[in-house]
Amino acid sequence: MNKIAIEIKWGILFTISGLLWMYLEKSLGWHDELISKQPVYTMLFAVVAIVLFVLALRDKKINFFQNKMDWKQGFLSGCIISLIVALLSPISQFITSEVISPNYFENAIKFAVDHNRMSLEEAQAYFNLKSYIFQGAYGALSMGIVTSAIVAFFMKTK
Repeated sequence: MNKIAIEIKWGILFTISGLLWMYLEKSLGWHDELISKQPVYTMLFAVVAIVLFVLALRDKKINFFQNKMDWKQGFLSGCIISLIVALLSPISQFITSEVISPNYFENAIKFAVDHNRMSLEEAQAYFNLKSYIFQGAYGALSMGIVTSAIVAFFMKTK
């Protein structure tokens, strides 16, 4: 457990930052009156995610590998963080949709249908807790692995 304590810490911090981001989105109206802007603005979280991965791998490099980390070690560390975030994503998504923004799915369905982006059935199938739990876990793993590979490349000891 001590070998992955840093990854657990950063996986939890990443999840908390995601919840804070959802609160920010809700506060700025991106989940209701400005829902049309949400798909674009939510991509800004990628900057936060990259910064968190850099800080996490830097922490691992300095405090576990004594400042000597190769790409494989950094990549593996990032993959473990991604797995932890993916495992925590159902809880995070539940908190988001039940506490932070309980009307998001309803608003998103209405927007998608009213603007002819999806049929009612398609929107209901896409904008729901089960779908978002799957999307969150899959997104955390896929984007986390890609981000881990890139950040580990730049964090490796030369």
